[in-house]
Amino acid sequence: MEITVDVAQKLGLQPEEFTKIIKIRGRTPNFTELSAYSVMWSEHCSYKNSIKWLKTLPREGSKLLVKAGEENAGLMDIGDGYGVVFKIESHNHPSAIEPFQGAATGVGGIHRDIFTMGARPIAALNSLRFGNLYENKTQHLVSGVVHGIGHYGNCFGVPTVGGEVYFEDCYHTNPLVNAMSVGIVKLGETVSATAIGIGNPVFIVGSATGKDGMGGAAFASADITENSMEDLPAVQVGDPFQEKKLLEACLEIIPTGAVAGMQDMGAAGIICSTAETSAKGEVGMKIYLDKVPTRQKNMKSWELLLSESQERMLLIINKGREEEVIKIFEKWDIPCSQIGEVTNDKLLKFYMYGELEAELPAESLVLGGGAPVYKREYKEPEYFKKIKEFDPDKIRLPEDLKSVAEQLISLPNIASRRWIYNQYDSMVGTGNTNTNQPSDAAVILVRENKKGLAITTDCNSRYVFADPYVGCMIAVSEAARNIVCSGGEPLGVTNCLNFGNPYDPEVYYQFVYAIKGMSEACKKFDTPVTGGNVSFYNQSPSGPVYPTPTIGMVGVLDDINNKMTLDFKSPGDVIYLLGKSKNDISSSEYLHKILNVEYSPAPYFDLEEEYSLHQTIRVLIKNKLIESAHDVSEGGLFITLVESGLNRELGFNVVQSKTDIRTDAYWFGEAQGRVVVSVTEKKINEFEKFIKNSPYEKLGVVTNGSVEINNEDWENISYWKHKYDTAIEKYFQNYLPE
Repeated sequence: MEITVDVAQKLGLQPEEFTKIIKIRGRTPNFTELSAYSVMWSEHCSYKNSIKWLKTLPREGSKLLVKAGEENAGLMDIGDGYGVVFKIESHNHPSAIEPFQGAATGVGGIHRDIFTMGARPIAALNSLRFGNLYENKTQHLVSGVVHGIGHYGNCFGVPTVGGEVYFEDCYHTNPLVNAMSVGIVKLGETVSATAIGIGNPVFIVGSATGKDGMGGAAFASADITENSMEDLPAVQVGDPFQEKKLLEACLEIIPTGAVAGMQDMGAAGIICSTAETSAKGEVGMKIYLDKVPTRQKNMKSWELLLSESQERMLLIINKGREEEVIKIFEKWDIPCSQIGEVTNDKLLKFYMYGELEAELPAESLVLGGGAPVYKREYKEPEYFKKIKEFDPDKIRLPEDLKSVAEQLISLPNIASRRWIYNQYDSMVGTGNTNTNQPSDAAVILVRENKKGLAITTDCNSRYVFADPYVGCMIAVSEAARNIVCSGGEPLGVTNCLNFGNPYDPEVYYQFVYAIKGMSEACKKFDTPVTGGNVSFYNQSPSGPVYPTPTIGMVGVLDDINNKMTLDFKSPGDVIYLLGKSKNDISSSEYLHKILNVEYSPAPYFDLEEEYSLHQTIRVLIKNKLIESAHDVSEGGLFITLVESGLNRELGFNVVQSKTDIRTDAYWFGEAQGRVVVSVTEKKINEFEKFIKNSPYEKLGVVTNGSVEINNEDWENISYWKHKYDTAIEKYFQNYLPE
C-alpha cells in the first residue's frame, strides 16, 4: 500500500501531522508505523488539544506523593505509612455503541490503573449522563450501562459505593460513562510505569490478544454519527474474573522486587504501553509480536500493536528473575510470555517472524515528546445572549407550592437512584468496609490504618453550561462540601473532562473557562489535581453535550468516629440552615424541568462564603454539636429536608423565615453554599453561640413523620418517600431489553 496523506487522514491524522511524522522518521512511514502514530497522536492518548490548559491546574500539595502525569494515577499520603491512589476516566463512545461491554470495560480499565501502581482497589464510583428517560433508547442505554458496571464490579470484588446520574436531552446520542477507582497502598511498595535496565526482559501477562478494541483510542477521538455502529469492533470485551486473578498475581509479584516496571494495556494496547514506559525510562525496546499470545489466527502486526483487548499488563522484569515471575503467574493460571527486552537506543523495534515491521522513536509517540500540541481558538458561545436575557421577575409565582414539590421530587435528576444502585454490590470484596449509612459522600473504613476515606463524584453540567467558569467552581465546591459534610477533610481531585468537539470555538471556550474555574476552586480548597482524563468529541449531529467536567474527590477522616450522616436522628431536634438563602431560581431543576426555561444563569455562588461554610461545618462535627448535615443541591431546600428525613422516616415542621425572598426560590432554588443541619435541644445554646457570626436560619423541628411547610399540612414523610423511591423504577416497568 502506498502511504499518502489520504491514508493518514483516514486514520484520523491531520495533513500537517503526516508531514511531521515524515520529518521525525526521515522517511515516509509504513502502514504499521502510521497506525501507531494515528492512535498515539489521537486526542484520547496525546491530549494535543487540551494539554496547554491542563498544565495550568494546581498540581502541588503537602500530601501529594505522585503528581499528575507521573504515573497511571495520583497518590496521596493518608498517614501511618499508607497512601490512597485514585483516578477517574471515561468510556463514553464505547458505551454509546455497546452499553454493557462499554461500561464494564471502563470499570475494568480504571481498576487496572490503580493496581498497576501496586495499590489494591477498595472502592468504585461512577458519574453517568443519559438522555430523556421517557425514551426507549435511553432506557436501553441505562439498563445496559448499569448492568455492565454492576456485573464487572461485583464479579471483580470491588464495591461500588457512590456516584451520580443525570438525564438531559443533550446526552441522547452520546451518553457519558465515567468510572472512578480508589485504592490503598503501603508507601514504599508502589511500582512505576517505567522501563529501566538495559537487557531486562519485557513480558505480557493476562488475557490473549484479539481484534476486539481495535482502534479504540481513535474511535474515542471522533464525533458519534449514525454510522458509528459500523465501528462496533472498537468496543472491547471484558472478563472480570480474569482481571481478579491478574490483580492478585500482580500484587503478589510486586513485593518480591522482581518487577522493574509495570503498565496496564488500555487505550492503544501494546504500542501505548511500550511507548510510554520506554519514553519515561529514556530507553528503547525490541518486541517480537509473534510471541504475543493471541486468540485469533493470522493477526497482522498493526492489529497486534493496536488491539485493546482487556485484562493485559506489560511487565519489565529484572533480568534473572524470569522463572520466579512465571511461577507466580502460572499459580494464578494467568498467561505470561516474554515478548522482548529493553534496549539502550530509545527506539521501539517491532518484529514479526524475524522481519522488522516498525521502528519508532519512543519519545516521538508520547505526550511531552513528539506528539503535537495545539492552541485552539475560542469564543463566547452565542447562547450566552439568551442567558443574559433571563429575567426572573417574568416568572410567575406558583399558586400551589405542594403541587410543584410533588412534581419536583419525581424528576429523574432528583428522585432515588435505588433502581440503579441496587444492582451494585456496595459491600463485596475487600474487607475495607463501606459504612453504608446515608451521607453526602461515601465513607470507607480503611482497615490498614483504621482511618476513613470520604469519596465523591460531582458535577451539575447544567450549571457549567450556564457559566463554565462558575459552574466548574461549583462542581469542585460541591465535592468538597460533600466530603466535609461527611466528616472528612478534602485531599485531592481527579477529573474527567467531557466536552464536545475541540475544533468548535464555542465548545473550546467552555473547556478553557471550566479549567479556569476548576483551578481557582482547587487552590482555595487545597485539593491538587492528581490526574484524570479528557474526553472530547462528545457530540452528535444534533450538537455537543453539556460541558461536563466531572470532579472525583477524595478526603480523609483521621477518626472514623467523626463520620457525619445526612439523616435526621430524633423528633424534637432543631433544624437549621447554614449559609445564605437567596432570591434565586437560576438553573434550578424547578426552573428548567417544571417551568421549561432552557436558558438562565448559574445559581448564586461565592467561593469565599463556600470556604467559610466548610470550616464551620468541620468544627461543628469535630465538636459533636450537630446530629446531621446535608448540603442543599438539586431541588433546593425542600428536597434536602425530605432526603434528611427518609432514612428514619422522620418528618419536619419548618417555616420560611426570609419574607423578602420569593417562595419558589426559598424552597426550590439552588443557590450554593448552604447546608441543613439538625441539633439536639440540649446543644442549641452552644451551637448558636458558635455560629453567631455566620449566616444561618432556624427553620423548625424534626417530627415523628408529619411534614408541615409554613404551617400547612404536606402529608407524611412516607408519602414523599414513596414518590421519591419509585419515580425512576416506573420508567422501566414496561421496558423490555432488546
